[in-house]
Amino acid sequence: MKIQSLSLKISDSIGNVSAEYIFSEKSRCIMTLAHGAGAGMNHSFMITLANSLAEAGIATFRFNFPFTENKKGRPDNPAVAHQTIEAAMLKAHELFPGLPLFVSGKSFGGRMSSQYLSTHHDTKARGIIFYGFPLHPPGKPSVERAAHLKDVTAPMLFLQGTRDELATLNLIESVCASLPLAELVKIEKADHGFKAGKQNTTQILTDKTKDWIERIIKR
Repeated sequence: MKIQSLSLKISDSIGNVSAEYIFSEKSRCIMTLAHGAGAGMNHSFMITLANSLAEAGIATFRFNFPFTENKKGRPDNPAVAHQTIEAAMLKAHELFPGLPLFVSGKSFGGRMSSQYLSTHHDTKARGIIFYGFPLHPPGKPSVERAAHLKDVTAPMLFLQGTRDELATLNLIESVCASLPLAELVKIEKADHGFKAGKQNTTQILTDKTKDWIERIIKR
């Protein structure tokens, strides 16, 4: 397995952010993996998931958003986040041009990625995976954050904990049911951070991601 750190340029005005890819000889695709609002690319969840995916033949390209790189508490505005995701996708494809490209993100990272895809239909992305879509703030059930998903033209996989405080179960089920390109996989008893007692949720997320990607690639 090869792990390579690099500097990812977003733009002249925004600057560079840290990035890292994990690749193995059995990798069947390359997937961008964007972090959430509360932790960066080197959070234990992100590293553990990236390594597990690599073992399953899914190369990953992790990166920081500028607000994390610059140690700012408030997440970047959507325009900056979208530019960062675009730069990561282009770099991942540049590094591995022969592999199918997928997009993914934890919480905020997934939502910003889907917002980008909802207005950019000419990308090389074969699909998008959400590791906990943040449908609404804790304790404030709503579906407004899902409005843009109807404009995403790539297949979508939602991996959601049944105890996710940022996605009330009946609401995320309703959202996914309204999207012809969406598939919902529920992780029993898992919260937004995919903690679910003694369950190895990382392995579950990896297996579900691998199965879905293999089906998409075979289409």
